[in-house]
Amino acid sequence: MPNKNEGVILSDGCRRRLQSIQDTMDLLAGKWKIRIIGTLGFGPNYFMSLQRQVEGIGSKMLSKELQELEVNGLVKRMVYDTKPVTVKYELTPYGNTIAPIIDEMAKWGEIHRAKILQE
Repeated sequence: MPNKNEGVILSDGCRRRLQSIQDTMDLLAGKWKIRIIGTLGFGPNYFMSLQRQVEGIGSKMLSKELQELEVNGLVKRMVYDTKPVTVKYELTPYGNTIAPIIDEMAKWGEIHRAKILQE
């Protein structure tokens, strides 16, 4: 009889899958990144416009999150030589590969909201 304290032994494939899930969660962690990516999924956006659309985010936090997304190759930053300087952001082709995940989250969220409101 198996010991109740023994866990399931995972195959290498299972461990790789769980590590991949963790990597994705680490990249998208926090309150804001998914919302920023979701907003940029509708098209390029200027910094101030993004700040208005991602309700509740401050400029320092938005700047930090955009920098992290840029470092990870998901977002492209374009600086325009205007007075004052204008900065525009858009998803990179690689950043667009996460769109199906964001879409599925949105679909599930709609279903979940409807279920909760029904009860």
